[in-house]
Amino acid sequence: MTTKIALITGGSRGLGKSMALHLAEKGVDVIITYNSKKEEANEVVSQLEKLGRKAHALQLNVENSKTFGDFAGQVGSILKSKWQRENFNFLVNNAGIGINVSIMETTEEQFDQLTNIHFKGVFFLTQKLLPLMSDGGRIINISSGLARFSFPGYSVYGALKGAIEVMTRYMAKELGPRRIAVNTIAPGPIETDFRGGDVRDNKEMNKALAAQTSLGRVGLPDDVGGAVAALLSDESGWINAQRIEVSGGIMI
Repeated sequence: MTTKIALITGGSRGLGKSMALHLAEKGVDVIITYNSKKEEANEVVSQLEKLGRKAHALQLNVENSKTFGDFAGQVGSILKSKWQRENFNFLVNNAGIGINVSIMETTEEQFDQLTNIHFKGVFFLTQKLLPLMSDGGRIINISSGLARFSFPGYSVYGALKGAIEVMTRYMAKELGPRRIAVNTIAPGPIETDFRGGDVRDNKEMNKALAAQTSLGRVGLPDDVGGAVAALLSDESGWINAQRIEVSGGIMI
């Protein structure tokens, strides 16, 4: 059986790192991207290799769509040199940032940055990488619980994640002839360094969010990493065009 290869954007830490490790434990080789934290990315590669998998880290700024063509070329070169292949199987559009700012205080620069990273970047990176994806592959786009429920300060972020969920259905429709399934994972609050690590480090915030979650705690990176690995397993191949919230049942 041919080993499957996943490409995960933003894989040097947090959710992306957990996704990579969970996939490696299931026998999947991994290409991760990082924006600026090269040492952290290389450490993740080392951990993946210790699990017996082939892995590689590539630099990518998902905010700058003009670089995506060159990036796709790098992916193609790595596939040939490291795997003697021309295609990979799974794409996880995970990279992102969080900006908490009210509607009245949002600047056009902040709006454009969030849009470029969370919507435009996902669309055009996927477009550039599709020629390198195997037929029968899978795409997971990362949304957020904030597309379903609302917290002040996340109007742009939440709206863009809502757009990702709609785009996921369109991708699933158009890529159906290639048997590429496309789904959305929507995490709830997770203990990572996202937006300064508030959920992890602010005990009052952590406790308040846990109180609104039916399973009684906020999420951990492994909760999402495990869900992504499960959704990319052979057993989940008939799941398509779905939004799957991984939040422990917050605000239900």
